[in-house]
Amino acid sequence: MPRTAPRGGPRTRAKIARVAKRLFFERGFDAVTVAEIARQAGVSPVTVFNHFPRKEDLILDRADDAVELLRAAVRDRTPGVDLLDSLRTLVSPHLDEDRPLAGASPSSLLFLRTVADSPTLISRAREIAATLQSALEEELNADPAFVRDARFFAAFFVAGYSTVVVESASLLLGGAPPYDVAEFQRGRIDRLVGALRNGVTD
Repeated sequence: MPRTAPRGGPRTRAKIARVAKRLFFERGFDAVTVAEIARQAGVSPVTVFNHFPRKEDLILDRADDAVELLRAAVRDRTPGVDLLDSLRTLVSPHLDEDRPLAGASPSSLLFLRTVADSPTLISRAREIAATLQSALEEELNADPAFVRDARFFAAFFVAGYSTVVVESASLLLGGAPPYDVAEFQRGRIDRLVGALRNGVTD
């Protein structure tokens, strides 16, 4: 049977997420309970979990979207487009408010500090990276044009990009200007793509 949509729809979901992030940013992820979030959002804890199956999803809520985007970068790329170029386009930073690592909005630093200060969120981020690696490996194995070792490639790509993310977050938290961090990201992504294409060089 198809899963029933949570009661309240997108507006309720957005309100819950907005309240949760405000509380997390103010007090830290581990200090806030789902019951508090529900009370301030005017819903029940059951409603919160109907929209967000795990507490971590209230702030790291783009995992499913990230998996689908990664799959599409392999599966739906235009014939003749190089795989690494497609992946580079996917992960290249975009300076808009919906991408916390871009650092273009005040919430970026709050988001990064909240994640960095929570062992629970760090653990969840690692789980998401493992899920991305598995999804990429699966798509590569289904691509007849890909003749390399899919498991190694997926592991190297996801681990490499995770390294870029952590480096960029550290720079932002250390006070580096967002524009400089974005340029750093682009350079590191180019280096990652080059390493996967040609091997690691000095």
